[in-house]
Amino acid sequence: MSDLPVVVIGAGPQGLAAAAHLIERGLTPLVLEQGAGPACAVAEWGHVRLFSAWPELVDQASARLLAQSVEGGWTAPESGYPTGAEWIEGYLAPLAAALGDRVRYDARVVGVSRKGRDRLVDAGRAEQPFTVHVTNGAGVEERLEARAIIDASGTWRRPSPAGADGIPALGEAVATAAGLVSAAVPDSAQADRYAGRHTVVIGAGASAFNAIIELTRIAEAHPGTTITWAIRRAVTGNTFGGGAADQLPQRGALGLRAKQAVAEEEVELVTGFRTSQITVADGRAVVWSEDGRSLEPADNVVVLTGFRPDLSFLAELRLDLDPTLEAPRNIAVEIDPNIHSCGSVRATGAADLAQPEPDLYLVGMKSYGRAPTFLALTGYEQIRSVVAELAGDHEAAARVELVLPDTGVCGGAGLFDEPADPQNAASGGCCGTSEPELLTLGAPVTT
Repeated sequence: MSDLPVVVIGAGPQGLAAAAHLIERGLTPLVLEQGAGPACAVAEWGHVRLFSAWPELVDQASARLLAQSVEGGWTAPESGYPTGAEWIEGYLAPLAAALGDRVRYDARVVGVSRKGRDRLVDAGRAEQPFTVHVTNGAGVEERLEARAIIDASGTWRRPSPAGADGIPALGEAVATAAGLVSAAVPDSAQADRYAGRHTVVIGAGASAFNAIIELTRIAEAHPGTTITWAIRRAVTGNTFGGGAADQLPQRGALGLRAKQAVAEEEVELVTGFRTSQITVADGRAVVWSEDGRSLEPADNVVVLTGFRPDLSFLAELRLDLDPTLEAPRNIAVEIDPNIHSCGSVRATGAADLAQPEPDLYLVGMKSYGRAPTFLALTGYEQIRSVVAELAGDHEAAARVELVLPDTGVCGGAGLFDEPADPQNAASGGCCGTSEPELLTLGAPVTT
């Protein structure tokens, strides 16, 4: 199989980095991207500013490839926090151009297996190449062969629903079809959808913080714009992230700006709200909680409750995934937001990501399953290690070349949901005091 390429699924930041590392190691990459261009998912949130600085967003093998490929050389930006669009323009698009025909667009992977072997067959399995089933936008099918698979397809295409039990709330599909529910962070530069209207934001992570910030900008410019923010938790010390304690300052600042918007009554915060139903009447959506409460009719419902991996096209491969996070079992305990503290997430490499199916690796955001604590730097270290392993450099694959900052936003044990006993809150959580915090919003919000 040495003449076959390593197929990389996804031309996002991690997939493109994988191709650069493979080339540097003398291996042949083939990147398959279902979209029309590189980093299509990033482009969909191109208006959002990243909380990682430029040096944390550039893979080193990719930088070396760009320096050799770009006329006059290429130098990585040294400072500043780019938007998603700036990340593409300044780094990801040039990298994809440097990779040339090693990246194929309009190539959606719909299945991966072993040649002549379904999931049940043991005999000769590892000696067979992978078969990759691909379709394009016109529905034309083809099968490719690969010596190894690096799945860097991410989780962007599978946002989690509004329903608090992990499945869509009653009526959520109807409200979505009516254009009332979306999973995108609002863009203050395209305010028409939200200006002068009522928007409900559901979710409590960095994406929700960004949504609150963008909506308050719209509200400042367009009187009559109202915002309701519904979260499942009570307000505690880490509700708004790590703040000044976050080792990624811009991520900490996101939470602080969202907190300020609540404190200044620009946003109505509703706590302990577990969504069960969304009804549609007179062209507006009403969001209901499990305890029977309802929010004021909304023109928009923005659902930012996380993402989950698409494992459907890996169904004929043998996987060992954590039953809770849907992440590789060996890294799950390190990234589980129910139990980890912010400083406990370590760098992960090939040994942690290896699956029972030899030469198959899930990397990048997909490797974190449903956990929200992924950083670009984490993925670049994964890629470096995995490609070293595929190249036979086991020493380099085992080496750790990254120290991660505190993750800032996580739900600790006893804090993810409102604790029955406040004293138990100290058993989990991170990045700030675990003591409940009282905010005055006209009417008090307490734990």
